[in-house]
Order: sequence, then C-alpha cells, then structure tokens
Amino acid sequence: MRVRVPATSANLGPAFDCAGLALGRYDVLDFSVLPAGLEVEVSGVGAGELPTDESHLVVRAFRAACAELGWTPPGLRLVTENGIPQGRGMGSSAAAVVAGVVGAWALCPDVEIRDDAAVLRLASELEGHPDNVAACLLGGATLSWTEATGARAVRLEVDPDVRPVVLVPEATLATHVARGLLPDVVPHADAAHNAARTGLLVHALTTEPRMLLEATDDRLHQRQRASAMPASLALMDRLRDAGFAAVVSGAGPSLLVLATRSDDAAAVSELTPEGWSVLPLEVDSSGARVLHGTVQVSSS
Repeated sequence: MRVRVPATSANLGPAFDCAGLALGRYDVLDFSVLPAGLEVEVSGVGAGELPTDESHLVVRAFRAACAELGWTPPGLRLVTENGIPQGRGMGSSAAAVVAGVVGAWALCPDVEIRDDAAVLRLASELEGHPDNVAACLLGGATLSWTEATGARAVRLEVDPDVRPVVLVPEATLATHVARGLLPDVVPHADAAHNAARTGLLVHALTTEPRMLLEATDDRLHQRQRASAMPASLALMDRLRDAGFAAVVSGAGPSLLVLATRSDDAAAVSELTPEGWSVLPLEVDSSGARVLHGTVQVSSS
C-alpha cells in the first residue's frame, strides 16, 4: 500500500491546541508485508538522520495500530519519501503517526473499511493531542477536542481565496521545549479574547477571509514562547504590521501566513529576511490518502 500524508499547521493563532490546517506538502510511504523482519528506507527530509529500526515513529505507530486491530504481520518493509520539514512546526510527527496508523488499516487483511473516527482516536493518543492529527487525517481545516472516549474532530471547507504561505527558518525547535514555556494560568481577559477570535477564525476561514488578520490575533501562547524563537516573533510582527495574517505555525519556529490574493506570496517574500524558505502552498483538501489498495473509508 502507498500512503500519502500532508503537512499541517496547528493553532492558527488563537485556536490553541484545537485547530489545524492541512497543507499541500507531503510524505509518501510504501508499506509491504514481508515473510519476516523489518526493512526501513528513508529518502528526502531526514534521510541519514531518522532511525531505520523499530524506533522509527511510523513503525511504532504501525505496530500500535496492528495491536489495536488484533493483527500481527510476519514482517514489514517501509519506504518513505519525506517532503515535510521536521522540527519546524509543520506537523511532521503527526504525519508520521497518521501514516503508520493508516498504513496498518490499509494492509490489515481483516479490514475492508477504514474507520477514521478510530484512526483519529488512536493517532491522537500516540501523538498526545489531536490538532495536527485531525487536519492530517481529514484534510482542509479542522476543529478538534477530546472527550472521555477520546479525540473527536470536525472538518471545515476553507474559502478558496485563502492562500497559505509557510516561512521556514533554518533553525529547529522541539515541541516539548516550546510547550514548556507556557504558563499554567492565564488571565480571564486573555482567555475571553482568544475564545472570541477563535469563533471569528472559523467564519474568516470559511466565509470571509478579509477578516483573517483580526481573527488570528492571539494572547495565550505566541508571545509566551518568544524567548525560544525571537526571530520568528519579530518577523510575525513585521508581517502583521503590513496587514498579513501571520501566526506561529504550531509550536514554531516556522510561520504561517494566511494570505488572500495570488500576489501575496511575492509581497510576503519581500518582507522575509535571508535564511528563510518561502513556501506558497495549497490547502490540502483530501487528508491522508491510500494511493494503492481497495480500503474504503468511513467517517463514523
């Protein structure tokens, strides 16, 4: 089976830990059952750096999904072509987890229909939170939350005028480092501010993109992590002062600009200093896809 999973950006400004956007940048993975053993080949991003044994995140997620399905393949061959930057807030770990879980569902001989609700719950448990996972699995924009029974999500259709641009620095930042800078308690006024902006964000993303600058204003997590990525915050301020809806992408240090015109990418590039990669991307509308195979998908 061949599985394709998109990059994602989480938070989108105010919607901390609950919103995500799928982006047209992909990892493509081939899964094959072997008579015995494990073979892992990695090309593209992370080649020569990522492990090629049982500690590979895709393999770990695949094994966890096999256990969930009650299936033990005799051996596994995994070949990956990675296009998603790692450690830069573009959902590389969520993509790996979703790919492993979807790959197991696709290969398992006892499964005819993939249960996306079950995939979301398991992948979120493995990843630790559902925001990137939901967008990677379902595509488009997503809102996600966790109940006693596990993670849940809804998908939103993004207005076609929204044109994401991701700005990727050379530096990386581990998610656990960025999360460690967040305070345990926030002022009530800041919580209310973000709740209002999150509601407006849904409207702006789906119906009225001209409201995106106001809708992406955050008080809960971006400034609080400035010490770990000062260059990112400085560039974000510069872009927002110029009228662009720029936010930290996930835990950073990349930035996501939710542009609205075809020539915005060039204008954003002019404001971006050297050392940053400018990636104009499409919104991915399909999410995780099995490109070879006959597994059907259920959203139940």
